Amino acid sequence: MKFLDLARIEVRSGKGGDGCVSFRREKFIEFGGPDGGDGGRGGDVWAEAVAGLNTLIDFRYQQHFFAKNGQGGMGRGRTGRSADPVIIRVPAGTQILEEDGETLVADLARVGDRVLLAEGGNGGWGNARFATATNQAPRRANPGQPGVHRTLWLRLKLIADAGLVGLPNAGKSTFLAATSNARPKIADYPFTTLHPGLGVVAVDGREFVLADIPGLIEGAHEGRGLGDRFLGHVERCAVLLHLVDGTAEDVAADYRIVRAELEAYGGGLSDKPVVLALNKTDALDPEEAEARARALSAAAGRPVLRLSGATGQGVREVLRALWREISASRAAEAEPEAGPWRP
Repeated sequence: MKFLDLARIEVRSGKGGDGCVSFRREKFIEFGGPDGGDGGRGGDVWAEAVAGLNTLIDFRYQQHFFAKNGQGGMGRGRTGRSADPVIIRVPAGTQILEEDGETLVADLARVGDRVLLAEGGNGGWGNARFATATNQAPRRANPGQPGVHRTLWLRLKLIADAGLVGLPNAGKSTFLAATSNARPKIADYPFTTLHPGLGVVAVDGREFVLADIPGLIEGAHEGRGLGDRFLGHVERCAVLLHLVDGTAEDVAADYRIVRAELEAYGGGLSDKPVVLALNKTDALDPEEAEARARALSAAAGRPVLRLSGATGQGVREVLRALWREISASRAAEAEPEAGPWRP
């Protein structure tokens, strides 16, 4: 299934049904009076986050979601039928934006979250509503209210506990394949990962979700390479795993490039907890690996873990470090907010 994380849709709620102008016609009743019924309500358009979806590919084939109009009122005081709502089912983590692509309408972060995108028009009153002591035979009725027409953007931000960042060919896909059942494309050339991927990782009997995004290069925030559009998929992560290619000529420079792109992107990514790891140490001598780890630690100002996604060396230690950050984040979210003191 092709991955799609951005889609444009049009929604339109239904028009309310018109009120009816009608008078009672019955044998032996000369002045039956007005009996026109009200119109039915137009259909609403809702968006709901559901389980089982992880891409917006469905919206490539259907972009229009139009609710039906309400039925008009009828004689004998009969109210028109209201139209059924239209429900747009999206993956959890979908943001809904206005047509300008910047104004946030709703953020459906959890399964079950719902938002009303377009409210259906109310049905018009029939002439029975306008009968008074001085106007006992009104010949007027209200039309139904019009529906709402909107153009919106859907942007998916994957829900993951940890996110992988690094330059192309840093070994991110290899690490994801080595630690989960995900099978991303792996090759010895840059940008083998063209779309984000998810994998469920297990360590010490506990599980968490790891997201892999395409590699960043210098100037990604200006649109170079694949740009930074995929960084939105790690905005919700509790921790970032920054992989640096241990076989690179200057590991410190590689680290600074990625950090600069995270800061230029914003979204709080540069402030997230980071586990820094030197990858591909199986291709280095022990002395050379130690020297490069020290250089990277000096540039980053934090400890550096060493691993090899190809051989599995050091992978479990990295997973345990990620889990410590994830468990701390979950514990902080579970703590109840401190309310005002009450006797």
